[in-house]
Amino acid sequence: MENRVRTETLFLFLTLMMLSLVRISVSGGISIYWGQNGNEGTLTSTCATGKYGFVNIAFLYTFGSGRTPQINLAGHCNPSSGGCTAVSNGIRNCQNKGIKVMLSIGGGSSSYSLSSTSDAKNVADYLWNNFLGGSSSSRPLGDAVLDGIDFDIETGSTQYWDDLARYLSGYSKQGKKVYLTAAPQCPYPDSHLGRALNTGLFDYVWVQFYNNQPCQYSSGNVNNLLNSWKKWMSVPTKKIFLGLPAASGAAGSGYIPVNVLNSQILPVIKSSSKYGGVMLWNKYFDDKNGYSAAIMSNV
Repeated sequence: MENRVRTETLFLFLTLMMLSLVRISVSGGISIYWGQNGNEGTLTSTCATGKYGFVNIAFLYTFGSGRTPQINLAGHCNPSSGGCTAVSNGIRNCQNKGIKVMLSIGGGSSSYSLSSTSDAKNVADYLWNNFLGGSSSSRPLGDAVLDGIDFDIETGSTQYWDDLARYLSGYSKQGKKVYLTAAPQCPYPDSHLGRALNTGLFDYVWVQFYNNQPCQYSSGNVNNLLNSWKKWMSVPTKKIFLGLPAASGAAGSGYIPVNVLNSQILPVIKSSSKYGGVMLWNKYFDDKNGYSAAIMSNV
């Protein structure tokens, strides 16, 4: 009788373990953009919420083609006076919680581009020495070593981003892995990042399913989004994230009501082998709308 009880107990334990592994296999994370509103809280408080697995610091908005690189963190700090070096403490606090922190380059400005392969090499060297594992006397975010670089390339040249990805990836050989992520627009393939993504060097891709009418959610229609999602599954990357505005005011179009996302979209895309979770723009709007809190149990 005692042996039977032990056997049944062991069987129950193994069953519960298998169920937990199944739950883990279909669950995703939330990636958030931080840095473009001084009222969104600190990096430390952002990671302390326990909601996010990735934080993209936005943006290094000026670089390439001979430009002096410049970072802009809105109302958080003034980089020109060295005021953003204090962000290092936040970066380390996030990383200590297992959260990957990326520097997002690009954004909606028009003051960045790459003019040649050698220009891509120069930008990669700058990023390595000023934000990653290299060394420089002018590190804008202080001495913390970021986990990698996020490509949010929306304007300017469409060439040489694949070269930048190769040069940055090459730095992984010098110790700590340099993660590469990207935020392409949902029309497939992306006009700026298509060639770079095909290198297979990007670890995570959060596709922007907003401000793009042909492939976003609109007026109760989920089909355009789901059809576009299927196309993105062909990209050679580990995980694909569904990029969304965290509130209706966060983007011009493409906001998905929580009930629609939870009931009509997530159950479908979570069956994809490359499903990674949801990316939200941005922390400020997420605070205002409570979007991540309302979806995280379903992500």
